[in-house]
Amino acid sequence: MRTRKQALGDRNIVGAKIEERRKAIGMKQKDLLAQLQVNGIELNASGLSKLEGQIRNVTDIELKAFSKILGVSVDELLGLK
Repeated sequence: MRTRKQALGDRNIVGAKIEERRKAIGMKQKDLLAQLQVNGIELNASGLSKLEGQIRNVTDIELKAFSKILGVSVDELLGLK
């Protein structure tokens, strides 16, 4: 497992939750990217890495897809639950 080279950003609050949940269910980034594509979300590995690192903004449509794929509510990804 590679370590993050850049410090965490402040562009979103869900990136860390997405990464945490992805790892908890044993999903690799490439698998998440494939599931996003099936759900109509075009995101590359760099974009996902930046999103998880809180360097890239997340759209509402992406947030909905992450929630569905990772099996958690949007509220959980937003830290409201």
